Amino acid sequence: MLTVHHLGISQSDRIVWLCEELNIPYEMKKYDRDPVTRLAPPEYKAIHPFGTAPVITDGDLVLGESGAIIEYINAKYGNGRLALKPDHPNFADYLFWFNFANGSMMPSAMVGIILQMMDVPETDVTRALRSRGDKAFAMVEDRLGKARYFAGSEFTAADIIMLFPLTTMRLFVPRDISHMPNLLAYLKRIGERPAFQRAAKKADPDLPPKLD
Repeated sequence: MLTVHHLGISQSDRIVWLCEELNIPYEMKKYDRDPVTRLAPPEYKAIHPFGTAPVITDGDLVLGESGAIIEYINAKYGNGRLALKPDHPNFADYLFWFNFANGSMMPSAMVGIILQMMDVPETDVTRALRSRGDKAFAMVEDRLGKARYFAGSEFTAADIIMLFPLTTMRLFVPRDISHMPNLLAYLKRIGERPAFQRAAKKADPDLPPKLD
């Protein structure tokens, strides 16, 4: 049985959502964060050598990393239907946004968390670091003004991996998106998806999705 080891309020909510979109059988095992440190509990860290979310197990396989897990599940259990093939006209768009999520957007947000935690004085360097997050959201707003989904007209795994930095991550690094109508319209569309609603209720039932 495919098991999604879900750490509450973490990137592993992507994997629960993926399984719901694919409508495949899976087991979800929920782990709560430490109430003081807000970090993963020891039993979660022990599943995978790197100790971060998300992680899945599938028989003897233990696999981490959002992108790897999404590609594995989509290929093995979803017949690749949430990915675009190389001959698709939007293949490059799919590849870019699928990799941009954790390759550039999440690191820019993590920089914001670190600067916030360390209470670093504002300098030219910190402003330059923070500006990467601003650029990322500007790119998102521009893209969603040209396409219904990140890879074009079709919902794909690129949307699944991109959603976390646009929603839940803003609980850690607050960002006002009220001036971004394209992003707000996109988040509304995502929020109306039955699979997304099911996943939200299963993964973090006490946390309303941050869709505005």
